[in-house]
Amino acid sequence: MPSNRKVVFANGEYYHIFNRGVEKRPTFMTKYEFLRAVDSMSFYRFANLPIRYSKYLALSKEKQAEFLKGLDNSDLQVEVIAYCFMRNHFHLLLKQLKDNGIVKFMAKFTNSYTKYFNTKRERVGPLFQGVFKAVHVGYDEQLLHLSRYIHLNPVLGFIAKVEELESYPWSSYPEYLGKVSSNLVNKAEILTFFKGPSEYEKFVLDQADYAMKLKTIEHLRID
Repeated sequence: MPSNRKVVFANGEYYHIFNRGVEKRPTFMTKYEFLRAVDSMSFYRFANLPIRYSKYLALSKEKQAEFLKGLDNSDLQVEVIAYCFMRNHFHLLLKQLKDNGIVKFMAKFTNSYTKYFNTKRERVGPLFQGVFKAVHVGYDEQLLHLSRYIHLNPVLGFIAKVEELESYPWSSYPEYLGKVSSNLVNKAEILTFFKGPSEYEKFVLDQADYAMKLKTIEHLRID
């Protein structure tokens, strides 16, 4: 994936990864497309997978869960700290664990999803707007406010009310609050700064404080 980006991806560091549909077109339009995005993200976190994604998809949901649980976490090339998929864009907060892990992960994730979408929609060509955008997250305050920004996206995008945010299914926020459980997200990296999920929820929903801190994450605008 050639790129002239200035960001250097280093192991153990955090990055805000985001992109939108080419020509701002919708990229996730149905429940199944959102599910496919989350599922492929979960699969391609690992560097050396013993089976192809097509064979993984042929497994039952129970067998898929068993397969992912059986993989060695030492083979993770990235950790997903937070995520949110919207109708025409996505935001990921990733921690790189292996050399070139983010680039390899994003290549497999976007290529796999684009092939699925194009086949289903009978279209050809790129689905996302060029090379994915990446910003290094350099300090704890930025990390926390970035996680909040990502989880507030459905509200900021006017597709969910504040009181509906905890049930928005295409982000990691419900998992942070303990509403759902999976092995996809490493919540500890963020929740270690809070006494518990309820305190993190208050932090996320503190709109006034969020507006005051917005200067620390001005790069987040996807336009």
